[in-house]
Amino acid sequence: MTLLKDSIKRALGLGINYRPEVDCPGQVFLGSKYGGWWVCPSTISPSSIIYSFGVGDDISFDLAMIERYQAHVYAFDPTPRSINWLQSQKLPEPFHFFDYGLAKFDGPAKLYPNDKPDSKRNSHSILIRRTGETEGLDVQFHRLKTVMDKLGHEKIDILKMDIEGAEYEVIDDILASDIKIDQILVEFHHNKFKKIGVSDTKKAIRKLQENGFKLFSISRKQVEFSFIRVTP
Repeated sequence: MTLLKDSIKRALGLGINYRPEVDCPGQVFLGSKYGGWWVCPSTISPSSIIYSFGVGDDISFDLAMIERYQAHVYAFDPTPRSINWLQSQKLPEPFHFFDYGLAKFDGPAKLYPNDKPDSKRNSHSILIRRTGETEGLDVQFHRLKTVMDKLGHEKIDILKMDIEGAEYEVIDDILASDIKIDQILVEFHHNKFKKIGVSDTKKAIRKLQENGFKLFSISRKQVEFSFIRVTP
């Protein structure tokens, strides 16, 4: 039913209707059905740096990147549920975890819980949910440039973001900072928050395209987008 509604919206020009712009030979889907992503292997090697923001309790993508490419994955999530779950896991050495979030600023801010109290998904957001819930957690956030400086990285091979609505302002900050990134994997949340619409997602995609990022994969629901930087 959801896919039917999405199709009707796209037909009326009210939804998202994107197709890949560039071909990525050998592209591969890594991770579980819920937590997996399409990546382009041409830019990945054992020396690659992978940033994974918003891991929750599904690190299947991160572990698959380590197993397949022997790359180092830097994972981030400030939610207590994710932190506690990761502490109970036996993690490989190339998996590095940090308990802060990604935003357009450096400093503390509120993180609000899922608007469905019985939800099994660990999806807190820096944005207030539709319920208007204002009881949030105080957590630390950093800009991407700050994170890279802290970790001593000058380039990111893959940046994955599932950050529940914060991606729009973060994309603006990334592009303004002129950070070197080969691939950006991002879930857009135009269907989750009242103050975020389809037009916001279209604008963010256009900004990425204007800065050399081209789509090579899009999920059926048109919410998970995989971009690769294409140099002229």
